[in-house]
Amino acid sequence: MNGTFSHPEGLTVTKTFWGKHTGVEPTDLSKDPDYSGRVEFFTDDQKHFSLKLSDVMKKDEHQFYFRIITNVEKERWWGKPGVQLRVTELHVEAPEEVTEGQTADLTCKTTCSLTDPTFIWYKNGRPLTTKTIKNNQLHLQMISSEDAGSYSCVVGGSQHLHSTAHSLRVRYPPKNISVSINPSGEIVEGSSVTLTCSSDANPPVKNYTWFKEGETSPVGSGQNYSIISITADHTGLYYCVAQNDHGAERSAGVPVFFKVLFTGYPLILYVAVGVGVCMITVFLTVVLWRRSSESRRNRQDRNTDQTIYANEGQTDHSAHPPPEDESSVYANVAVFKKQR
Repeated sequence: MNGTFSHPEGLTVTKTFWGKHTGVEPTDLSKDPDYSGRVEFFTDDQKHFSLKLSDVMKKDEHQFYFRIITNVEKERWWGKPGVQLRVTELHVEAPEEVTEGQTADLTCKTTCSLTDPTFIWYKNGRPLTTKTIKNNQLHLQMISSEDAGSYSCVVGGSQHLHSTAHSLRVRYPPKNISVSINPSGEIVEGSSVTLTCSSDANPPVKNYTWFKEGETSPVGSGQNYSIISITADHTGLYYCVAQNDHGAERSAGVPVFFKVLFTGYPLILYVAVGVGVCMITVFLTVVLWRRSSESRRNRQDRNTDQTIYANEGQTDHSAHPPPEDESSVYANVAVFKKQR
């Protein structure tokens, strides 16, 4: 912003600066935190003045004045009417919210006069390369929940000048429904268990309904379902149905089973089994011992009855022993029958 000034002779200019009128005393832009580092003032001996404003933003739309202060207290001036700064910017025109399955057009607009511009679109700060772009429009067809996000646009060659971001919301029925169980692992008979249903939905889920596989009537409602003092009747598969304004969806079935704890019975069973094994062992020992004893007695009797002694040569030589004769042979023969 440039201009020139003049003043009556006999006055000396002691200070010049740029400011914006706030209804009271004008403020020096160089001391305003909103303009820190973004303004520069220039004057010369020919009484030219200028203001350089960098990184212009929409909120910089104001009327700016040049202020002159002289050596005389009452001799101060504003350069009126000043300079009216109007700021235009790229902005995105689009619906605030759409329903999954619909289509939507996002338009990049500006009041600037552009010659054959090229528009580049961004989603969540990243350039879009797979969407249909016609002139200054981004066409979203068959919208899904993944299309929700923050959209902005730029003009080719001025990629550093992004439009203001536009947040697009997508409405959709519940999805990604899951059920968690607490406590997890084995559940002891008589204890309690809580099932929790979680889902992704926009708007959030209004109703959660709980069912048991094989039954038509619901067993509970709410995001959490608790079974107090679980018994055999509670075992089975449980699932939840989540519903909002755009539809309903069910989760997979989650098994709920429990472990029975026997009080006293395992010990009695153990003792009974122990006594039975002991009696069987004693009985077998007695039977085997008796069979072994009978077998030994039978062998001894057979050996005694079957021994035969015989003498060859019946002549009595007790008084007069016979002369030694090489042809005489005396022998005692003990004969044993071969045992079968």
